[in-house]
Amino acid sequence: MKDPVLYSDDLEHVAPNEQKIHQGFAKEFHKIITTTHRDEGRAGRGVHAKSHALLEGTIHIHEGLPDILAQGLFAKPGEHSVVVRISTIPGDVLDDAVSLPRGFALKINDVEGELLPDNEGVPVQDFLFVNGPIFAAPDSRHFLNTLRLLAPTTDRLNGFKKLLSRLMRSVQKQLIRWGRPNDMVALLGGYPPTIPVGERFFSQVPARFGKYVAKFDIVPTSESFKRQEGRMIDVDKNPTAIREALNNFFSKEGGEWTLRAQLCRDLTENPIENAGKIWSEENNPFLPLATIRIPPQEAWSEERAKRLEDSLSFSPWHGLAAHRPLGDIMRARRATYPYSSQLRTRLNGCPLHFKASK
Repeated sequence: MKDPVLYSDDLEHVAPNEQKIHQGFAKEFHKIITTTHRDEGRAGRGVHAKSHALLEGTIHIHEGLPDILAQGLFAKPGEHSVVVRISTIPGDVLDDAVSLPRGFALKINDVEGELLPDNEGVPVQDFLFVNGPIFAAPDSRHFLNTLRLLAPTTDRLNGFKKLLSRLMRSVQKQLIRWGRPNDMVALLGGYPPTIPVGERFFSQVPARFGKYVAKFDIVPTSESFKRQEGRMIDVDKNPTAIREALNNFFSKEGGEWTLRAQLCRDLTENPIENAGKIWSEENNPFLPLATIRIPPQEAWSEERAKRLEDSLSFSPWHGLAAHRPLGDIMRARRATYPYSSQLRTRLNGCPLHFKASK
């Protein structure tokens, strides 16, 4: 196994037209957010608008990590409170019958160390994950083209989206049987409607990891979570079936996920700027860093949504300098997420915070 690549500012390569692309994202997010505000009376996120669970728990940094893993937040063992938000990707609140990939946002509170300027002095570290190993496009230009196609469908064609999802789920089911699941089929509504606690989530794009660079993932490690792997939810008759399944689960059981890091060891095989390339695990496995523990609780309610969702902002740029986001997609998020948050604040009349209030 090769030694990890050392971090340097020279690892990123900024394209000359990125600012124009970021302006394009702001325009499309404006369409999505103002449309949902007009139709629902509430402005949601430009992406990941619908939450399925809003969970509170703790993260325990493992003791005895080797030097290559004892970096940044993980340099010393300890415990922090966390908020976990499980969501679906689109910027409009769709019925669960439109079965799409899910997101996992992790906010770690009261971290120590030099903060990124975007934190505005609030000591939090956010990590964002999706339950697929690669981003939906290799770079922000390609993703903007996709968003331009999807934005006009916000809060429209819901019946068609349900029918398409049912068809795509059947297609994906056959592809899985043949060992060839397709990411595009999943993005068109073919994601298997499983309960999220048993799934694996990926950061998809890299960040600085102290002296090194890494991607991250989240895997279920408690038996309570692992027993849920592949458990299907009937989403066709209940618009909030996933939310109700998670509420039922967490009302009785808690569980644990493990946060892991995959170090960049070869800039050709592990590119920084190409979000569409998987970093092979064959000779570069994900290595455990910390355990996330979630006790039994009410996973979602209107009260929780007001406290942990309507007023809370998640961004990979809320964090430590030792975990500075890297690459084209992360730079686009830095430009776009604050615009989305500010627009939500203005339309909802509710200020956003980096840290949850008690």
